[in-house]
Amino acid sequence: MTCSKVKYKLLFQIRVNERIFNVLFISVFTAMLGMGIVAPLLPFYAESLGATGIWLGVIFSAFSISRLIFMPAVGRISDKTGRKIFIVSGLLIYSLISVAYVLAKDIFTLTFIRFIHGFASAMVVPVAMAYIGEISPYGKEGEHMGSFTVSLFLGMGFGPFLGGIIKDAAGMDYVFYAMALLTAFSFSVCLLFLPEKMAEKKRESKIKFNLILKNRLIGSIFLFRFLYAFGRGGIFSFIPILASGMHLNATQIGIIITLNILLTALLQKPFGKLADIYSRTNLIISGLLISALTLTLLPLTSDFLTLTFLSCIIGAGGAVSIPAAMAVIATEGRTYGHGSLMGLFNSAMSLGMITGPLVSGWILDITDIDCVFFVTGLLTLAGTLLLIAIQRDLDV
Repeated sequence: MTCSKVKYKLLFQIRVNERIFNVLFISVFTAMLGMGIVAPLLPFYAESLGATGIWLGVIFSAFSISRLIFMPAVGRISDKTGRKIFIVSGLLIYSLISVAYVLAKDIFTLTFIRFIHGFASAMVVPVAMAYIGEISPYGKEGEHMGSFTVSLFLGMGFGPFLGGIIKDAAGMDYVFYAMALLTAFSFSVCLLFLPEKMAEKKRESKIKFNLILKNRLIGSIFLFRFLYAFGRGGIFSFIPILASGMHLNATQIGIIITLNILLTALLQKPFGKLADIYSRTNLIISGLLISALTLTLLPLTSDFLTLTFLSCIIGAGGAVSIPAAMAVIATEGRTYGHGSLMGLFNSAMSLGMITGPLVSGWILDITDIDCVFFVTGLLTLAGTLLLIAIQRDLDV
C-alpha cells in the first residue's frame, strides 16, 4: 500500500470517528435531556399514585434492576454484532415507553413501565459509551471520554429545570410527552446518520466475565461506580422531598439538580485531560470523598441557596472522579472488549441505583428525611475507605 493510500485511509477513519462522536453526542444529549425532564418529578408522580417511601425506592430501582439484568449481555453481544442496532432499537423503545407513563393508574403499572424503560436504556447509553471508548485515541482516553460524557450530564442537567417549567405550566402529562418527543428525535438522528463499524475482535468478546472481574483495577472501578451511584441514587430520589420540606417549588428543585449536573458536565473535559496526565486512581478517590462528605451535610441546610451550593459541591466531586474511571474502562476495553466492560461497568452503577433508593426509602419509612442523607453519606464514606485499601498499590 502506497503512502498516499495509507494517508487517505487514516484521514477517512478520522472523519468516520468524528461523525460517530458527533452523532452519538447529539443523540445521547437529547435522550438524556428527556430523561432529566422526568427524573426529579417522578417521586411526586409516584406519590400521587399512592407510593410510600419504600415504594418510591422500588419504583426507582425497577429501572436499574432491568439495566443490571440486561446490560452485560447487551454489551457482550454488541462486541460481536455491532453497536448501531442496539442504540437505534433502544431509542425507539425509549420513545414509545415514555408515552406509557401517562397511562399508569397505579404503582404496580408504574413499576413495570420503569422496568421496560430500564431495558431500553440498557441498549443505548452503555453501548454508545462502548462505541466512544472503541474510537478513543491512545493516551487521550480521559479527554475523549470526558468530552463525550458532557452529553450525558448536559442532558440530565438541563432536563430538571425544563421539566419543572413544563410541569408548572402545563402539568405532569406533558412532561412525559416531552420525553417521548426528544427520544424520538434521537432515534431519527441515529437511524439516519450513525455509521456502523465492524465488530471488535472475537477474542475480546469471548473473554469470560469472571476473568474480567479478577482484574483488581477493574474490580476497584466497579466498586467506585457502585458507591457513586449508591450516593447519587439517594440524591435524585429524595432531594426533591428534602427540598419540598423547605417549601421550595418544582422550578427551584429543578434548578438545584440542574446546577449539580451542569457543573459535573462543564468540568468533565478539564478533569478528563487531567486523568491523562496524573494518577487516575487518586482522582477517583478524591472525587468520591468530596461527594460522600458533602452528602452528610445536606440535612443541615435550611434554605435554597445553601442547598444549591452543597449540591454543586457534590457535582464537582463527580467531575473529578468520573472521567478518570471512564479513561480506565476505555483503556482496559482494548483487552477485554469495550461492550463487555462497559456493560459490567454500568451494571455496577445500576446495582448502586437499586440499593441506594431502596436503603434510602427504608430509612425514610422508619426515621425521617434528614437521616436518609446522613446514613447514605456515611455508608458511601465507608465504601470509599475500602476502595482506598484496594487501590493502595495500584499505579494507574
